[in-house]
Amino acid sequence: MNTKKIAIIGAGNVGSTLAYALASKNICSHILLKDIKQNLVKAMALDISQAANAAKSSTRVTYAQNANDLEGCSVIVITAGLPRMPGMSRNDLLLTNAKIMKAVILEIKEFAPNAIIVVVSNPLDAMVYAALKVSQFPRNQIVGMAGILDSARMSHFILEKLGYGAGQIESSVMGGHGDEMVPLANFSTVAGLALTEVLSSEDIEDIIEKTKNGGAQIVKFLEKGSAYYAPAHATSLMVEAILNDKKEIYPCAVMLEGEYGYNDIVSGVPVMLGKNGVEKVIQLNLTDDQKALFAKSVASVQQLVDALNENDFTNL
Repeated sequence: MNTKKIAIIGAGNVGSTLAYALASKNICSHILLKDIKQNLVKAMALDISQAANAAKSSTRVTYAQNANDLEGCSVIVITAGLPRMPGMSRNDLLLTNAKIMKAVILEIKEFAPNAIIVVVSNPLDAMVYAALKVSQFPRNQIVGMAGILDSARMSHFILEKLGYGAGQIESSVMGGHGDEMVPLANFSTVAGLALTEVLSSEDIEDIIEKTKNGGAQIVKFLEKGSAYYAPAHATSLMVEAILNDKKEIYPCAVMLEGEYGYNDIVSGVPVMLGKNGVEKVIQLNLTDDQKALFAKSVASVQQLVDALNENDFTNL
């Protein structure tokens, strides 16, 4: 078993589900849960620890009493922040969650400065940007979970449309985690067949639109809160790739440094994840139409970043 300690900051639906998934996988020696709601975090730690014991997992699950409990963490996942509610855009969450992100990052910088940080809080791309600017960590150290989730949603809608191919669908989504994401039909396959070989252009366009609204659809049905099973599983894949140095390629939110023609902006692109976090950014050969859509997606994230900077978020 991997003798690594990880922390999950935020023990709500996503954080607790993630902790349960990781404890069940038995890939780390210790999972530390941290949340401002002490009774909640105590309850989640007890419940998940008992589930781990039922599964004969040797992973220990505890809760943090102080920030210095973060010492020794190899990976820290941040899910803390207000959830998205019906009628609320990701932009509405911006400044409140940026303030929370700043407080969390400062604790990590003091007590676990070498940890790889996976950000799940929304609005995702802007929160990765905020975390990087507050911490001044190198870009490989902070990565956002979005593309794996968006790709999974695209795969769901492909399966829904086809009625076959379960477990054989590979989808690819780039761009910001929001309404301007860029599902890539030409990099998506069913049992190795290009999506264009098995679906009409009209069906593909319908899938793309449903993918863009996949999160909002769940928010609408739940009425209070947002999705957590799929986000938690997607995050667990990233944590596992980092802990086990798997060199897996996943679409993740990362600071761009010249890739795709952009600098100093966060967006979702394929990256290789290993023990050092983001070890490589993969550049795809996009069509002109995809480049235009990606530019539009980057511009939507830039609006959030501009709002952060205009409000001097580092001093919130």
